[in-house]
Amino acid sequence: MAYLAPIHRPSSVRHALKLNFLSQAEECLVVAKANRLEFYAQTPSGLALRHTRSVYGKITMLEKFHPAGSVTDHLFVGTDRYIYFTVSWDSSSNQLRTEKSYVDQADKTGRDSQTLDRCLIDPTGRFMTLELFEGQVTVIPIIQKSRKRGDPEIGSLDDPVPVRISELFVRSSAYLYPRSPNPEKEKPRMAILFEDSHQKIRLKVRTVEYSAGGSGEPGMGEMVEVDIDNNELDAGASHIIPVPAPAYGLLILSETSISYLDEDKHNKQIKPLKEATVFATWEKIDGQRWLLADEYGRLYLLMLLIGNDGNVYDWQLDLLGTIPTATILVYLDGGYVFAGSHQGDSQVIRILDGSIEVIQIFPNIAPILDFTIMDMGSRVGEGQTSEFSSGQARIVTGSGAFQDGSLRSVRSGVGLEELGSLGEMDHITNLFALRSDSDLKTADVLAVSFIDETRVFRFENDGEVEEMNDFKGFNLSRGSLLACNISNGMLLQVTSTFVQVNDSEGGVLHASWSPPKKQVITACSSNGRYLALSIGGVEVAILDTILDLHVVSKKTFGIEKQIACIHLPEIVPDVCIIGFWQGADISIFKITNFEMMQHTTISENTLTVPRSVLLTQILQDQPPTLFVAMADGNVVTFSFDTSNFSLSSKSSIVLGTEQANFKALPRGDGLYNVFATCEHPSLIYGSEGRIIYSSVTAEKATCVCSFDSEAYPDAIAIASSKDLKIALVDTERTTHVQTLPIGETVRRVAYSTNLKVFGLGTIKRTLKAGVEVVQSHFKLADEVVFEELDTYELNEDELVESVIRADLKEGSQKSIERFVVGTAYLDDGHESVRGRILVFEVTQNRTLRVVTEVAVKGACRALAIVDGNIAAALIKTVVIYAFEYGSLRKVTSYRTSTAPIDIAVIKNMIVIADLMKSVSIVEYHKGINGEPDTLTEVARHFQIAWGTAVAPIDKDTILESDAEGNLMVLHRNVHGVTADDRRRLEITSEILLGEMVNRIRPINVPNSSNAIVIPKAFMGTVDGSIYLFALIQQDKQDLLMRLQTNISKCIQSPGNIPFNKFRAFKNQVREAEEPYRFVDGELIEKFLGCPSSLQEEIVQDLGVTVEHATDMVEALRRLH
Repeated sequence: MAYLAPIHRPSSVRHALKLNFLSQAEECLVVAKANRLEFYAQTPSGLALRHTRSVYGKITMLEKFHPAGSVTDHLFVGTDRYIYFTVSWDSSSNQLRTEKSYVDQADKTGRDSQTLDRCLIDPTGRFMTLELFEGQVTVIPIIQKSRKRGDPEIGSLDDPVPVRISELFVRSSAYLYPRSPNPEKEKPRMAILFEDSHQKIRLKVRTVEYSAGGSGEPGMGEMVEVDIDNNELDAGASHIIPVPAPAYGLLILSETSISYLDEDKHNKQIKPLKEATVFATWEKIDGQRWLLADEYGRLYLLMLLIGNDGNVYDWQLDLLGTIPTATILVYLDGGYVFAGSHQGDSQVIRILDGSIEVIQIFPNIAPILDFTIMDMGSRVGEGQTSEFSSGQARIVTGSGAFQDGSLRSVRSGVGLEELGSLGEMDHITNLFALRSDSDLKTADVLAVSFIDETRVFRFENDGEVEEMNDFKGFNLSRGSLLACNISNGMLLQVTSTFVQVNDSEGGVLHASWSPPKKQVITACSSNGRYLALSIGGVEVAILDTILDLHVVSKKTFGIEKQIACIHLPEIVPDVCIIGFWQGADISIFKITNFEMMQHTTISENTLTVPRSVLLTQILQDQPPTLFVAMADGNVVTFSFDTSNFSLSSKSSIVLGTEQANFKALPRGDGLYNVFATCEHPSLIYGSEGRIIYSSVTAEKATCVCSFDSEAYPDAIAIASSKDLKIALVDTERTTHVQTLPIGETVRRVAYSTNLKVFGLGTIKRTLKAGVEVVQSHFKLADEVVFEELDTYELNEDELVESVIRADLKEGSQKSIERFVVGTAYLDDGHESVRGRILVFEVTQNRTLRVVTEVAVKGACRALAIVDGNIAAALIKTVVIYAFEYGSLRKVTSYRTSTAPIDIAVIKNMIVIADLMKSVSIVEYHKGINGEPDTLTEVARHFQIAWGTAVAPIDKDTILESDAEGNLMVLHRNVHGVTADDRRRLEITSEILLGEMVNRIRPINVPNSSNAIVIPKAFMGTVDGSIYLFALIQQDKQDLLMRLQTNISKCIQSPGNIPFNKFRAFKNQVREAEEPYRFVDGELIEKFLGCPSSLQEEIVQDLGVTVEHATDMVEALRRLH
């Protein structure tokens, strides 16, 4: 039984609309992202998210209308299942309210529209029309008057009426503005731009006529053709723009021209474009100006030039600038525009005089063409992965298309909210929060240490900051190793040459101490009263800061036992913990006499040493935890017994490749979080009895400190190599995205853990003299900074199709890592060669060298390694190539049903996802005694499914996705009674995801014995979603299924669409009534947001308490 949960929600924007929805006085923006609605309010700083809600269906249409009895607009929503409904805003509950429950317009006899579904409302507000099927328009009357009590409200939607038209392939349609002084008496006219049966582009105008039925009978509709000039139009005509008064008529956008047509006056004007382009969308500013966006990311301003007689005599098209390729434009007023994009980031831009300014960016990782998993925790190679929630496993996606193409790093982590910046500062070594007066409860001074100086900043209660030239007698001409308030109300400063204690009121020197013989203080630590100093790295002195820096004890360890780090914990004030360079050891001593209480060796590898130590209370009602940061990036933890100072429960995690430095951040109730600064900064905190490591969105952080001040409560100060900021740490872990623009379609991504590089298959598109030029490359990029290391340019008209990392043997030598690239040719000029397979070596200088290549007779759609050989999915076959002595040799092949789309390997089994015939499994055997190698089909799924991706997820179990957004778990019964039983792949779970999956990557995550589900794969979709797929433990299957059923009954979706109808499997040949043995994690997690009374209702027949169900759901949510 299967479990599915979103890691990253869809980010592709295809539909957006401006309306008065949240309030009568203020317009808002509603954005549709796959099956989610997001509502944004306009603020001076940009758009602010006010509400978000998931819908049971992928949204394909949005429109607004205003019933007479409503103070705000209502929202019409249509989905890909031919369902529509309407919602309004309930200001009392701040939730969506369903006004009209879902109406199903599915027609099994109709042929789906080959272009986008469209929803239009005529300018007089009498009709709404839907274009869902070819040759059919659904007319929905908007009620104009109520005859009697109980009739529908004026302005609401009446029953739909299907109307047949002769136009099939409709490219664009629009209602024309009425010309009559009494528009309500004029029949609405719809202009239709279509392609006829001879592939010629034509324009037709039809009037909408409707007569209401009586006595419960349905109304009748008709669309009557109007006689206009119907000559053939430009073959590139794509959009119709209706023109309002005074000019009226319409504009036709084409690839090479813009045409104006006045259908009444039979006035047609055509003006060629200066440069050919493909327009993507448009938006009206006013009656004379429109914004146009094209496929190449260019934004234009189109202005009609209208004479005094109201006639159009010319128009002007100006280029404003470049933006990510827009799928929708919404004019927000005041020169601000929302540009929603499917293949790039969405933006809010401001139109200036002849240019644009980007105001706000909404990251979008759609479409995810490919992705790989980069595990910074274990770094053991492919397959084995840390938990995504730890932040150590990053998902690196190839996202976007053409000029919007990019690499995106997606990981779970804790975000930082920047509150202010103190400016640019280089080479900060440490930060200390101080109280200038001992009576203060919060910090008001921030001491910033550099190599050769200390700078002090004072914060007023209103947030004003002043740098102080002197502070309480501190020596500011030296860098500070430590600065803090101590328990007697004094201030302590430690530098490399001296220690001083000053009065916090007047700054009078109270006591000072310097190491003998001008020795250097290399490290120090204080627990509020005692101070531990490492002197010359070979001696430790304990000073009492209250008793005038009296030396309590001292111990010399000598050259053979040099000190690497030192720590005096506040939680156990009578011990000193020391880490040593030699032997990778730490020891625990009594501070009074340096009696050794405990000693342990952290690592058998004596080359790695402890570099930072911290003992703090991180888990509630459990012993303190000792953190030890090793020089190689490992963090080792122990449970610390305060009664006998013993260490137990050792565990280790890799945070990076460099040492981490710890800082404890108080979280209240005597508990602390730990901020670890390294090349991948992490926040370490306790949650439900376990330690959680979450990455932090502060990539360049070098040091931090808690800075709980009056102006910035619960804040931290965080320094990078260049600046210093005040920030708040998020309380919840979320998904964070980092972007590396490539400017080319990143079609394929492969990752080498050992070489620490990415192999990228890219496609670049440029426009030269109106001609589109496409060039493909294979690139090598560094794993850390994503810097391009080398590029190999493919031949003209050759595109990259597949890229993998592989361990290949050259003769009898050991396996060597290689990148294997499969390609395809665009044109038909290569009759015998339709693609190539290339094998690349990464040299010591991190450049690419072609080891060998072979021409193939079909496009190489996918690659894999089976038994040391290369398996290539060509256009009609799967071929095995042996890599021998630097060359490729074909050894065997298998003919697929139609065309292989994706392949995966389980030992010597090759799983093939077919274009039309679902999945088959073939077994590879090497020939013995001179016999040839063979590929033999051993199992097949005997159903039609347009496969897109496939991956093994368990023994004899496969996960497949199809082009219609379904997921299927297929199981092979190898112990079946008959041969037919063993050959047949059976569906054990299925669900409609609603988004097409482009790639499935199997994972192997270590699990605890009490795990509820076992993560098995990540999936990336065309809408920018990333999902976690897991298998449910057998003893939890029934409980989760019944919990899902109860939640779906108790929580209604907008439009009251049933959950089972939404998630039921559906393709062109089969439609189920409900999901089969699949649990939707997004629905399950809604349990946590339910009121307690509703939670009680949900669990009442499950045999568990609300607390038990809550713990289980929270454990599931922690997975992502």
